Amino acid sequence: MSRPVRVRFAPSPTGPLHIGGVRTALYNYLFARKMGGKMLLRIEDTDQNRFVPGAEEYILEALRWVGIEIDEGQGTGGPHAPYRQSERREIYQKEAQRLVDEGKAYYAFDTAEELDAMRKRLEEANAPAAQYNAITRMQMRNSLTMKPEEVKAHMEAGDPFVIRLKTPRKEEVRLNDLIRGWVNVHSSAIDDKVLLKSDGLPTYHLANIVDDHLMEITHVIRGEEWLPSAPLHVLLYRYLGWEDTMPQFAHLPLLLKPEGNGKLSKRDADLGGFPIFPLQWTDPVSGVTARGFREDGYLPEATINFLALLGWNPGTEQELFTMDELIASFDLTQVHKAGARFDIQKAQWFNHQYIRLQPDAALAPAVQQQAEAAGLPCSLEKAEKIAALLKGRVNFAHELFTEAGTIFNAPTSYDETIVAAKWNEDAKRAVAVFRDALQAFDGAFVAEEIKHALGDAMQQAGIKQGKIMQAMRVALTGSGAGPDLMLTMEIIGKAETIDRLEKALNTLK
Repeated sequence: MSRPVRVRFAPSPTGPLHIGGVRTALYNYLFARKMGGKMLLRIEDTDQNRFVPGAEEYILEALRWVGIEIDEGQGTGGPHAPYRQSERREIYQKEAQRLVDEGKAYYAFDTAEELDAMRKRLEEANAPAAQYNAITRMQMRNSLTMKPEEVKAHMEAGDPFVIRLKTPRKEEVRLNDLIRGWVNVHSSAIDDKVLLKSDGLPTYHLANIVDDHLMEITHVIRGEEWLPSAPLHVLLYRYLGWEDTMPQFAHLPLLLKPEGNGKLSKRDADLGGFPIFPLQWTDPVSGVTARGFREDGYLPEATINFLALLGWNPGTEQELFTMDELIASFDLTQVHKAGARFDIQKAQWFNHQYIRLQPDAALAPAVQQQAEAAGLPCSLEKAEKIAALLKGRVNFAHELFTEAGTIFNAPTSYDETIVAAKWNEDAKRAVAVFRDALQAFDGAFVAEEIKHALGDAMQQAGIKQGKIMQAMRVALTGSGAGPDLMLTMEIIGKAETIDRLEKALNTLK
């Protein structure tokens, strides 16, 4: 009988969560929901030297913003608490000691200077790899080369030591990755990794194996950078006696630079002028602030949709997905092996699509706030109309106010090219006729009625409407192109429309 699916997202609180980490969390979440399983959040904070205050809270807020719901773990609770690795020290120490007692790991007392000397000797000898392994360990100071009484004396004296894995010298280590297929590694390529550090805290390798086992994780979905460590992890499952319940592995493709060569970095984002973190982050030490997708104006649903398709394809032409649709469509076997190029223009395209789908009322407050900050009165009703008029023309909600410049301000200049081509006697007469018609107009000043009034006025004057519309737009907005002109007049109102027509007649020659 198969076990219920349980996945985990296990970030380290060493700074802001990279957008690639958000994608990893998303794929875990989609898979768990698709399979009717659970998603856990574990904080891997055993590297105390790299711990950054506020990073854990940032991770929790980022996941909430994009809509990834945690079923169990840090910030949620559950039966396997605690979910911070720094609070599980005794659990790791017990398992590391068990490995030593069973002859599968050993104490190593080497100093940093001795380790450097060993690496230097190997490099000078042109050894294939300068590492602590099944061969070099027999030349070092550890419990495999020392007498038991010597080891005991070091331990009783409180001398610093680490616990290393005793990697077999000649074994094939295999795992079947759900994305990449079979991976085979000879144990001679695996060094004797440190499992427990001299401060009593575990390394990633021991801690994540122990936690994944105790938390009953069935699938480990993580970044490609962990693929070289996977054979080591298989060995650890075997040594700990947990191979029968070892989770299945799936290593996700890298996020690549916009030009496609190399892993995406913060420097690429800084040079390209785009965010690489889900939320804005201010470094608590330097005070330097890094941009976030949220603060740059990306909607969470657009961000999720963009990330989902960076490395996965449903095999259809569909591009816009709700979270429920992503869950229904997601399949790990359709995740690509090759890296995914980070195309910020595509992210903006997704945001444009979701801005268009937003209710006008949801976009209106941003317009109103920006207008009022600029000293321009703007009711919510007017802001909603502006959103309706312009949301199909922008990528971000904050661009609505910028696009609405000709609504809030009468033109001070006019497109010279359009004036030269279209501002003729017919145009001037049409503007004057329409101005007079509006002065006599006493109906509801709404787009449909304005359209009828314009048509009627041009028909009575014997003017072909199609020939004068660009000139009419220039008179009202200063530009020869723009959003629906009738809706524009509705928003600026009857009096302002008449004033602008009058000003154009007096200004343009």
